[in-house]
Amino acid sequence: MYNYKIKNLVIINIILLCFSTLIYAQDVILSLNGSDLNYESSSDIAGLQFDHDNCASGASGGDAAANGFMISASEGTVIGFSLTGSVIPAGSGTLLENVNCSENQLDNFVFSAPGGTGLTVGFGDGGEPPCDDVDGDGVCDDVDDCVGEYDECGICN
Repeated sequence: MYNYKIKNLVIINIILLCFSTLIYAQDVILSLNGSDLNYESSSDIAGLQFDHDNCASGASGGDAAANGFMISASEGTVIGFSLTGSVIPAGSGTLLENVNCSENQLDNFVFSAPGGTGLTVGFGDGGEPPCDDVDGDGVCDDVDDCVGEYDECGICN
């Protein structure tokens, strides 16, 4: 009977892991609010790049500029990075201002974390915002029954 309960617990955790991985697949969620490009990020952002259809060549300001990023906005691409190693801290806010585009005019998002690790990016209302997952089990901490590990008896931590 005891082994049956552990087996069921393992199966439930695998299902939750698969489901939560699909829901929380993005590290960064972007959205437009007027001419502001807003973000929610579960990781520090060390660099960003995206393409646009000639609508964001005036992109500037926002949390990118406030955190010392150099912003280059050409007729088709926006790039932001820091020469001093500064990052945009995990959280949410206005990433850039003067992005006079609609959602379908922006694509090819490339964001990086410190150390050059790639970040996954979602746009608009197509995904849930990222969440904290301290134990890396694919389940957001606010809904995780065990933030840590289960021992051989099925007890958390």
